[in-house]
Amino acid sequence: MRVPRTTIGASAAARAPHAPPPGSPRPAAAKGASGATKGASGARGAQGEPAAAGGVRSRSQHQRRKRIIQAAAALASRGGVEAMQMRTVAERAGVALGTLYRYFPSKMDLVVAVVSEEFDLLEGSIERRPPSAATPAGRAVDVLMRATRGLMREPELADALIRSLIMAEVDTPFGDRMTGLLLRAAVDRPGDRLTTETATEEQAILAGSLSSVWVQELLEMLRGRRTHEQAQRRVEIAADRLLAGF
Repeated sequence: MRVPRTTIGASAAARAPHAPPPGSPRPAAAKGASGATKGASGARGAQGEPAAAGGVRSRSQHQRRKRIIQAAAALASRGGVEAMQMRTVAERAGVALGTLYRYFPSKMDLVVAVVSEEFDLLEGSIERRPPSAATPAGRAVDVLMRATRGLMREPELADALIRSLIMAEVDTPFGDRMTGLLLRAAVDRPGDRLTTETATEEQAILAGSLSSVWVQELLEMLRGRRTHEQAQRRVEIAADRLLAGF
């Protein structure tokens, strides 16, 4: 779950779709499980998914995509991103390798989808049970430590995903998503809800800076250099200073 808005990476080649291994079906030629031929499957929906007829995502496509993401997360939770070999993910998800490549043209696309799923779970949790602390800083810390607990339940997965997003050259929406969550938590007045669109530039920068502090503390926890209590204390201090004027 994550990660400040940034373009991060070592090599521009990381953005290029990985070609399937020799002898495996090519993405452009394979026939999708929904019955679309290669001529009809060229268009993609959001996050690399093939578009269904009329631009409507079919239930079977949604379920197939979810199986793929779950399979990738399960593999990463035991062996890191290195274990997320595309052929292995396809076998575990019960889809053809060519189908997997149509949904996710590269391993990084798959990593981003797994992280996005974690954010979806966090946002759902916050919608069901909004933070109730009395101050903006307290509510923001609640959000960040919920995210920490969720990620640390699967430390191998958390480490693999965060390291991959830091090392790979890819633009991700996760910085904006975390900043948006913190802005929403900061204001607790009826009819007054901050978003990344309605916040001032200063508010957005301050919330984004707090998100950056949290990511650094999470990395220190994963490296064994910080306990949960130490990380929380540091996040609390940063939140008190950064959100003092909200």
